[in-house]
Amino acid sequence: MTPSIMKKSLAGTIAASILALGTLPASAAERLSAPIPDWTGGAVVCKLAQTILENEMDYKIKAITMPSGVGVYEAMAAGDLDYGCESWPSYSSSKDIMITEFGGDGSVQYMGPTGIVGVSSYYVPRYFVDEVAPDLKSYADLNKYKEHFATIETNGKGRLIACPTPAWECDDQKRLDLLGVDFVAVELGTETAAWAEAQGAYARKEPFLLYAWEPHWIHAKLDLVKIELPAHNADTWPATGWAEDVTYNYGNPASMAQHTDAAHLLSNMNLSNTEQAKMVLAIDVDGKDVGEVVDAWLAENETIWRKWLP
Repeated sequence: MTPSIMKKSLAGTIAASILALGTLPASAAERLSAPIPDWTGGAVVCKLAQTILENEMDYKIKAITMPSGVGVYEAMAAGDLDYGCESWPSYSSSKDIMITEFGGDGSVQYMGPTGIVGVSSYYVPRYFVDEVAPDLKSYADLNKYKEHFATIETNGKGRLIACPTPAWECDDQKRLDLLGVDFVAVELGTETAAWAEAQGAYARKEPFLLYAWEPHWIHAKLDLVKIELPAHNADTWPATGWAEDVTYNYGNPASMAQHTDAAHLLSNMNLSNTEQAKMVLAIDVDGKDVGEVVDAWLAENETIWRKWLP
């Protein structure tokens, strides 16, 4: 082969390669980053989104383990994260600063409700109410029974199994102090540790005060009585209970504008409390893998989730 023919052949090969690359689907090389929520329900919602994005829409998702809270919103506003799943309004002070719908500057975009509507409070086991404290109904009654909840570490005060981590922004100790409840809020670090301690105490029929939320499998596993807290008031928070939480997906505005198909999915996916609770039960109680449970739900509910696609 002469040099001129070799040059022509090489040029043709390069041109063909460029043309071939140009014919690939536009989304084939797309990458998005998202945090993995540090509670099982949120992890389920994000795994649903990730699986659909990867299997149906040719995305590759980098799922990042990091604590929920302010850091997630700051990373998203900076463009280091592309989207997030199932934010609970009561647990996010950042929404008021960054999300337009809550009065923020728009540096983080509200994508749409997830379908999960949450209620949070403090709970005691029903056997304690029935056998010891029939008049225990609200936070104002707790001090009468604090000795039943006291431990060596609380030095005579009652003990609350509190929100697992400060990143959830529950402000449990502040709430107790503002309401005059002589209890100590103990953060165990993870959701799993909190449920394990509550279940152990329940098995021994010991009294305990537990932070929990609905929907959750813990209410099917344990017979719990909700303690009344003052009605939610944003102006006096945290000296109140939580509002009803209509949870939502959220994203980086620039990324969502660039990836409109992904934005469509995140804005339109919708999972009921009942559907999520079944999956959470399978993961946290039956010990199944999140991916395994999500894959099974997707296989059984294709008529539902295909409606979420662009």
